[in-house]
Amino acid sequence: MREINLLEKSHPVIKRNIEPGWRKEENKKIAKIYGPDFFDGDRINGYGGYYYDGRWKKLVPNLEKEYGINSESSILDIGCAKGFLLYDLHEMIPGIKVAGLDISKYALNHAMDGFGNYLVKNKGILYNEASKLEKLTRKKVIPHMVYGSADELPWPDNSFDVVLSINVIHNLPEDKCKKAIKEMIRVGRNKENMFIQVDSYKTEEERERMKIWVLTAETMLSTDEWTNFFKKCGYDGDYYWTIV
Repeated sequence: MREINLLEKSHPVIKRNIEPGWRKEENKKIAKIYGPDFFDGDRINGYGGYYYDGRWKKLVPNLEKEYGINSESSILDIGCAKGFLLYDLHEMIPGIKVAGLDISKYALNHAMDGFGNYLVKNKGILYNEASKLEKLTRKKVIPHMVYGSADELPWPDNSFDVVLSINVIHNLPEDKCKKAIKEMIRVGRNKENMFIQVDSYKTEEERERMKIWVLTAETMLSTDEWTNFFKKCGYDGDYYWTIV
């Protein structure tokens, strides 16, 4: 196992409101539905707007470097949400086979949201044309996305060259979290070509911030506890942390 920050430089540092009591139990209940309020509603209930902004493009070269993916590879994104990484992989590495799974039907039905606005802002494309292109990208991505839970993957053994789970499995209770890791191992061909990122903490201060901020996490472990948990599951892949 390796501790490696695959998302370095691809995801900007976010300023978070960690005022005690800001998020309440009602906000957690809303978030765990994984519907419009979680993805595109008020920040207190989730992302505060989850739209394509091109950030996942920076992850693709890291995947190429670390796992040697190419046009003949197959890659699974567990927790693919609106399919942004799937699209960038498909566009940047023509021919690569991609698959994604998510527990949110809302996210799957809103694949590539914001892509048109991204084109207007960054490529100078007129709005009407950009809107048409967003619809086309949605049609490209949706066939590669399926609804389901990380602890019950609908693919045969040894289906993928690389398996990713970014900020997903901590949303499951510990028993299902363990099963999700074993499912990753089952569907992966190379047991080292895997990556997990989870919410975690190293200090008591970080633990308290995490408790204030997180909405959907069910399994909350320190970095050392996660590392031991991975080992007990027989996990040999890579890992990293999301720390508030």
